[in-house]
Amino acid sequence: METVVRQSGERVDKTEWHKVVTFQDGLIDMLEKHAKRGRLVYVAGKMQTRRWRKDGEDSDRFSTEILLVPGGRVQFLDKPNGANGKGAPAQPDPDAAGDTGAMPAGGDPADSEIPF
Repeated sequence: METVVRQSGERVDKTEWHKVVTFQDGLIDMLEKHAKRGRLVYVAGKMQTRRWRKDGEDSDRFSTEILLVPGGRVQFLDKPNGANGKGAPAQPDPDAAGDTGAMPAGGDPADSEIPF
């Protein structure tokens, strides 16, 4: 989240949303359980841009994602709403952080590093 100042001098929080891609079952389960709208999440992975063309259109479309590959990291920077009284940002949550061993998107499992 970034704080921007409008021409009127008013400070406004600006949120950016990004797609995160992983194929690691444990990580998927953890994200489905804990990554909810409004949570602050730190994600370190590989940026990947995909290109595709929709049927009936002449121009390409692009999508940029954060790909969680071996060595990537996910860390929640706040507690879930209500956990610290107000749902406000708190100290990093070490219980929800960890390195991932995700397989690259569209990759062959035989080509990926074994995470153990």
